[in-house]
Amino acid sequence: MQQIYIAISIGALAIIAGLMIFLRKKKPEAKLSPLAGLSFAFIIAGIIFGENRLVGYGLIGIGLLLALIDIVKKSKK
Repeated sequence: MQQIYIAISIGALAIIAGLMIFLRKKKPEAKLSPLAGLSFAFIIAGIIFGENRLVGYGLIGIGLLLALIDIVKKSKK
């Protein structure tokens, strides 16, 4: 019975992956801005250094602040 569920799951994932590849070709790729990349790096660092809550949450907060600044800059253009 478990093998059937695994086979169905793999099939569903293959269909989703195929649709993602097919639909992705139609849309132009959006490049990541330098500020968004820096924001992403801070958030990842916050997750990695999450053992110390003050440092982890601080880094995630900085990343979110940079992401919001990037969103505001892009919305003005």
